[in-house]
Amino acid sequence: MFRIAIILGAVIVCWFYAAAPDPRVLDALQMSANTAGSRVADSPEEEFYCPMEPDVRAPEPGFCSRCGMRLIKGLKDAKPYLLNIGVQTPSVADPELKRITLEVRNPATGKPERDFEVVHEKLYHLFVVSQDLSFFLHTHPERRRGEDFHADIRFPKPGTYRVLSDFYPRDGGPQLIKNTLMISEAGPAPVKAARCGACAPQSMPIKADLHSKESENAHVELELAPVRIVAGQKATLTFRIIPDDGLEPYLGAMAHMLAASSDLIDMIHNHPSQALDEPGGAAKDLVFNSMLFPREGLYRVWIQFQRLGIVNTAAFDIVAGSPR
Repeated sequence: MFRIAIILGAVIVCWFYAAAPDPRVLDALQMSANTAGSRVADSPEEEFYCPMEPDVRAPEPGFCSRCGMRLIKGLKDAKPYLLNIGVQTPSVADPELKRITLEVRNPATGKPERDFEVVHEKLYHLFVVSQDLSFFLHTHPERRRGEDFHADIRFPKPGTYRVLSDFYPRDGGPQLIKNTLMISEAGPAPVKAARCGACAPQSMPIKADLHSKESENAHVELELAPVRIVAGQKATLTFRIIPDDGLEPYLGAMAHMLAASSDLIDMIHNHPSQALDEPGGAAKDLVFNSMLFPREGLYRVWIQFQRLGIVNTAAFDIVAGSPR
């Protein structure tokens, strides 16, 4: 499923505040809204569909073949939830380790949200990407009953990081929320919150890279259709995994993909719609249909899959060109 995150704003070290939206962000959001609307507009009200994978539909109740969620009847509007993020350094002796606290609030009541659906085997998926695109993390914050989510993350260096939160409040629909973190070497005392209009991520000078990659225990190739990707137009990304023996579902899907624009404004979380065997069984093709890059420019695309009990990660750099 193709989903583009809601932009909330930029932050500095402790609690989040929304900054004035960049015009490029507004353009990206408008394009994603138009795309999402066109994907579900032709869905009959009596049809059952997956709230996380809207193109998975059925004429009767059941479960999603990709993520395992219960199919629901009719389209449910997703209400944007509020997300406050706190950052602390638990120990002066280990300044790289930060505790990230994620407070989700119901927009109708303003109260902390405690009731979430399990999506891809977890209540909360968190993606973290450094401004230079060298650091990538897909992790799952935890919580105790009645508390906010939290995750302990070891950041490789101070600087700007983009985070994508993926969760599903039971009464609010699926949420994809992007935020910006400024990580410093500060000690355990929280730094006073401040607005940060100048700390938006900057575009990184990366070049297209479609060469095959060696991951933890597999060889990964990427094919694009069409060969020239055009911004705002659907494309198919096929990741060929060699060998295909031992390939296993990972967090309720055959793979997870994150695409991030070089300026980290756009972040796209997706899953394969097909897993096909190559003739002779030498490879497995993980196919991502209807992939859409909202703006012109370079995107880094990470794919994660599991083989023989080991999570593999591979990254490619893709150019989305002008429609002209």
